Amino acid sequence: MSTRPMSEERSSEPGAPAETPDTYGAFPRLDDAQLAALAAVADERAIRPGEPLFAEGDRNCDLYTVLDGYVASVEGFGAPAERTIAVHGRGRFLGELGLLTGEAAFFSAVPAMAGRVLVVPVDRLRDLIARNPTIGDLVLRAFLIRRSILIGLGVGMRIVGSRYSPDARRLREFAARNRVPAQWLDLEHDKTAEDLLKLLEVDPSQTPIVILYGRQVLRNPSNAEVAAAIGLPAPTAPQTACELLVVGAGPAGLSTAVYGASEGLDTLVLDAAAIGGQAGTSSRIENYLGFPSGLSGTELAIRAELQARKFGARFTVPAEAVSTELDCGHWTVRLGDGSSVTTKLVVIASGARYRRPDVPRLEHFEPTSVYYAASQAEALACRADPVVVLGGGNSAGQATVFLSEHAAHVTMIVAEHDLSEHMSRYLVNQIRRIPNVTILLGTQLRELIGDAALEAVALTDQASERRVIAARALFVFIGAGPATEWLSGLLALDENGFVRTGQDAEAPIGASLPQTLWRRSALETSQPGVFAVGDVRSGSTKRVATAVGEGAMAVRLAVERVHRA
Repeated sequence: MSTRPMSEERSSEPGAPAETPDTYGAFPRLDDAQLAALAAVADERAIRPGEPLFAEGDRNCDLYTVLDGYVASVEGFGAPAERTIAVHGRGRFLGELGLLTGEAAFFSAVPAMAGRVLVVPVDRLRDLIARNPTIGDLVLRAFLIRRSILIGLGVGMRIVGSRYSPDARRLREFAARNRVPAQWLDLEHDKTAEDLLKLLEVDPSQTPIVILYGRQVLRNPSNAEVAAAIGLPAPTAPQTACELLVVGAGPAGLSTAVYGASEGLDTLVLDAAAIGGQAGTSSRIENYLGFPSGLSGTELAIRAELQARKFGARFTVPAEAVSTELDCGHWTVRLGDGSSVTTKLVVIASGARYRRPDVPRLEHFEPTSVYYAASQAEALACRADPVVVLGGGNSAGQATVFLSEHAAHVTMIVAEHDLSEHMSRYLVNQIRRIPNVTILLGTQLRELIGDAALEAVALTDQASERRVIAARALFVFIGAGPATEWLSGLLALDENGFVRTGQDAEAPIGASLPQTLWRRSALETSQPGVFAVGDVRSGSTKRVATAVGEGAMAVRLAVERVHRA
């Protein structure tokens, strides 16, 4: 097995392989007390060299912890181009985030020496994590870091296609939003991509393709097909019923799921794109209560999802709500794949979609050079390049801080004359201390310059003087509009399309809506039993902490509504 270049720790045991050092906290070693806690819920098993404990593509894998010997995490085991990701000795455990979320394994676990392991089935592991926060935090933190390492290494599925293909961009964004490890092979610039298509006997016209586990080829698959292939939760029946339906899996929706499921409600969560919503694409949230050093949107989303699942909540992603019907007090939400969900209680947490700038040739560059999120995948795509961030709010600020660690230079284009007008003071101070960031206030984006991909942007300043700066990517954060098209005109909306709640929902707008005599609670919409939380709600503060609080409050109000009915 070939090992990627890294510093190594040598074992004193004769003939032992090099063990991967725990440089980033991804490979912690359990102490004797922690091993004893695992042993209480585990089975012991002997291992032999070359006999995999689990293989790429396997689902419902167990947690393996090494007692004696060594086990390697290997991509492409048995193939000519196999590579070793990490080697683990005594006290180390195998696996990564997919073990807890139900995704198929992206690598194989292969013993490098004879020895023994502790085997903990994943259901027992979840129970142990809930009961033992010390082990739970250790395992979860390691799994999160390992997922980031896999994404950085390009381990996992391979997406092959043209950078000018909208479907290739869609698949890349789906992988990034769902934190799926993926490697992008560009037909225009990567000779490996062309050779791979010839080997697989795939014509370029059939791209983009997705290659999974080195053997499964999907030709221009839908997001739902990719989700099913890698084990992301997907609908299992053409029609589903539940007690509480949550539409949207951002912070507000996740909070609703946690509290709804913990109250004993049969809770189902839908999201058209990914768990975490817009917050899931944030590199670091630094003003969330209880996390003085901040936490990433990914970590917040994963922790909340696992917590909701612990209480019994179900997730279906991707699943786009496209229309809504009301019949005899029951709501039916129809999905893009033709299936539907029926429920008596609905919490709308569908959030908002980023607005697109009004600039010529935007559509031409969107497949290759324009981004509406700044996650690890986008940062890798523009590593060592000059980039531009358009916007002056907190999302733009967080993206700038994160991208400055990867891009050669970051230029912020801000329409306002004061950066603190829409941005938190801590972010303003942080950005002004970063040497490779330039802030252009009172500036407008006027033109995108380039042929196939973005090369530069043209700006005008307060004096209307034109300026051109180099840019290989444009990151857009200029506000958002509500995702409320699927509500089919059944709820009262404000003049901007956000959902009215509480006493505000009684104000007539647009077409006349039937008014009822019952008293609405604070988060209840113009229809009884339907609540709105987070960014989609009219008058919301557009903050993660507020969204989480609204999700918890909506559950209490929904339960009260059931009791009054």
